[in-house]
Amino acid sequence: MNIPTDVSRRKFLKNSTGLAAGLMAASSSISSAAPARSPKAQYMGDFAAPKLDTVRVAMIGVGARGKGHTQRLANIEGTEIVAICDLYEDYVMRAKGFCDEAGKGERHTDIKLYHGKENNWKKMLREVKPDMVLIATPWEDHAPMAIEAMKQGAHAFVEVPLALTNQELWDIVDTSEKTGKHCMMMENVNYGRVELLYLNLCRKGIIGDLLHGEAAYIHELRKQMNAVERGTGSWRTYHYANRNGNLYPTHGLGPVAQYMNLGRGDDNFGSLVSYSSPAAGRALYADKNYAADHQWNQLAYAGGDMNTSIIKTTMGRTVMVQWDETSPRPYTRLNLIQGTKGALASYPTRVALEGGVAGATKDHHSWAEGDKLEAFMAEHDHPLYKRMGELATRMGGHGGMDFLMEYRMIDCLRTGTPLDQNVYEGAFWSAVSQLSEDSVAQGGAPQQFPDFTRGNWKSTMPLGIVG
Repeated sequence: MNIPTDVSRRKFLKNSTGLAAGLMAASSSISSAAPARSPKAQYMGDFAAPKLDTVRVAMIGVGARGKGHTQRLANIEGTEIVAICDLYEDYVMRAKGFCDEAGKGERHTDIKLYHGKENNWKKMLREVKPDMVLIATPWEDHAPMAIEAMKQGAHAFVEVPLALTNQELWDIVDTSEKTGKHCMMMENVNYGRVELLYLNLCRKGIIGDLLHGEAAYIHELRKQMNAVERGTGSWRTYHYANRNGNLYPTHGLGPVAQYMNLGRGDDNFGSLVSYSSPAAGRALYADKNYAADHQWNQLAYAGGDMNTSIIKTTMGRTVMVQWDETSPRPYTRLNLIQGTKGALASYPTRVALEGGVAGATKDHHSWAEGDKLEAFMAEHDHPLYKRMGELATRMGGHGGMDFLMEYRMIDCLRTGTPLDQNVYEGAFWSAVSQLSEDSVAQGGAPQQFPDFTRGNWKSTMPLGIVG
């Protein structure tokens, strides 16, 4: 869902002092100590909801990301798109067209359409009562929409990040526990072929005990600023200008966290330190590409171009997390995991093992990569990818990872099995944003992660290898 120029949230985002002060005030008032769980709440770590033969899905936000989600979900067996909501009518009608084409007159035949008014999504939830709500809206909308969806009886599936502040994350966790409804942050990168492969290799013990990870989202996206009135740049640019930390940690961190079983029995997030580089690239880009009186040239751009954070886990393992959506540099998520018997890394995909990789390397002093790695990958591919990789590639969405994620979401709801990503994982991964902002503001001072599980992570099952 994109924000029109005349609504209060846009005015709020334009007020850089208000945004920065609001987030800092929220962070400074929150302790890492866990509040007590409500007596009527249930722990959601291994939660399995009752089976749904058909999952009735409502969409909130069908612009950039929501468009693709709608198109693919409409083609997954066992789904029925029952409602579509966006501020813009043309987006709603485009999404309905995808459903009409996929349903061929047999499915998605009675879709309720909502557009135009800021709070129509609330009206949709009350009137339609869907089983599942998919939220692909600006970041500041994620928490209130997910919370209300669960209160109205729906499972909530939310684009990244799950929320902006730790208080919002606690509110999401508490609502999920009280309502018995899933709230999953849709970290699609966990479903990439290489990420699934590395998860499988880690579970097999091929690189030994895990010691260290490196995760990143380094993706030059300044051209998004061309979307001024509606679209991603129209709202994300204000976040880049007014906040200083890692604003988008989960694409790199999600897979590494699941390799390490963080928050699931073995280990958990402990503390974080963070530093940012100077802020330069966005101001230079604005000055070069827009008129002096353009709104992008009226911003201070206080957020550093590159943020580097280091996480220390409760077991003492380390994870480096970097973020840069500004600097001219090739795309990378790093995706490195180091074990006692070897290392796995990406960009390019490469493997180093003590004793070497058969047919590729003699020892760990050189990487197995390229064509020489293909046989090794085919042998150890994740069972889900072996079964559905070809279909996923055809269905698309970042090379098929979006489709695999969406398929698993629906499959878990239909079979009544726990989700691959629970609400606490989404909270831990998203918490890096506020913690990094706090650490940067305090000169790199360590920040403690809240334990969103309230200690229950120790008895939560690790993510299994699902075929």
